[in-house]
Amino acid sequence: MTVTTTGLTKAAGIAAAAAGAIFIAVQINHPPTDSYLTETDQWAIRCAAKAVMTAFALAGITGIYLRQVRQMRMLGLVGFVLFAAGYLLMLPTEVMAALVLPALTHTNPAFVNDVVVASTGGHPIGGIGHLQILFNLTGACYMLGGLVFGIALFRAGVLARWAAALLSVSTVATAALAVLPESFNRPMAVPEGVALIGLGISLWRDQRNAAAVAAVQPATPETAAVR
Repeated sequence: MTVTTTGLTKAAGIAAAAAGAIFIAVQINHPPTDSYLTETDQWAIRCAAKAVMTAFALAGITGIYLRQVRQMRMLGLVGFVLFAAGYLLMLPTEVMAALVLPALTHTNPAFVNDVVVASTGGHPIGGIGHLQILFNLTGACYMLGGLVFGIALFRAGVLARWAAALLSVSTVATAALAVLPESFNRPMAVPEGVALIGLGISLWRDQRNAAAVAAVQPATPETAAVR
């Protein structure tokens, strides 16, 4: 099998769309935080799915950025670095939630509860060490990076602009969850999932169209000589 730039970029589009789909799926029938038991299979499955989502999102936004790196310029680079850092920091958090917290549920339930509260933007009663810094940094990179990356995507105009605009609005809007009731958490996550799906499909179609054009384009003397 030959690995090509077009093939890798199309795979990145599929990864972005898959990340968006998983992000929406894990919100369905999501239990409230105060009744969400970390030792249940549902907890482990949802957290594992979120970890997979972050990995797909990292691959997806990397392909999206590399496809239009020249058009996005410095603003795109800043947005990509911040947004990728947000997802990169989110990955160990979800792995910890899936593998570590369930083991501490019975031995240190107060700490587990504080970590869950802090990870959702709440105020823990006890201390959770440097995890609070990790959560704050993750949120800052995620929101600011999503805003700047979406703006750069919109300005570049290579992929679907509606999805780029939705990405900016949906990521920065999560800041409002700090003052909104918890019932808003799940519905407000859906727009970003839709944005990732839209950008992923747009990237895949872009590469499919580019491959189709290249296939029917007549060979130039230079390319004929190479053949």
